[in-house]
Amino acid sequence: MDSDSDSDAGVAPHYPRYRPNILITGTPGTGKTTTSEMAAEATGLTHINVGDLVKAKSLHEGLDTEFNSYILDDDKLIDEMEEVVRPGGNIVDFHSCDIFPERWFDLVIVLRTDNGVLYPRLEGRGYNSKKINENMECEIMQVVLEEARDSYAEEIVVELQSNSLEEMEENVSRIKAWVEQWLKDNSNSQ
Repeated sequence: MDSDSDSDAGVAPHYPRYRPNILITGTPGTGKTTTSEMAAEATGLTHINVGDLVKAKSLHEGLDTEFNSYILDDDKLIDEMEEVVRPGGNIVDFHSCDIFPERWFDLVIVLRTDNGVLYPRLEGRGYNSKKINENMECEIMQVVLEEARDSYAEEIVVELQSNSLEEMEENVSRIKAWVEQWLKDNSNSQ
């Protein structure tokens, strides 16, 4: 499809990226932030913790007191992030993924954690029982994985286990190898 067709169809123009964008997503407690921080250090990409960004820039509509979490303002968040992700070179870390435009990411990693590991992680964060149960149910029902598969091209969505530090380190090694291959594959367009 040529660029005229894209603009006629209302699709945003594609801007060339010189480094990839990666989304690391999963149910709370699956190790997204730890994995993202380790992967950013290993690859030289910039880690964007969306939860921190939402708080710091007030990209929300207030606090949901029942779950002690912010009610995200999707439009404010996308507007805030657009210019940052456009040139590439980012690892975006968030528990949801269907709010982000498909064009932003070259790889979407969904971290999964066994219930016997996840429950104590959530308990250790001080989550109330309702919030723990909702997150456990989301992980059991593969909510984030299905959301990723529905929102992005099948070939860029990868499910990885994240039950231990060893698995996280293996995942970071895989991400680093993927980034190196992406850079090689895209070096001619730079």
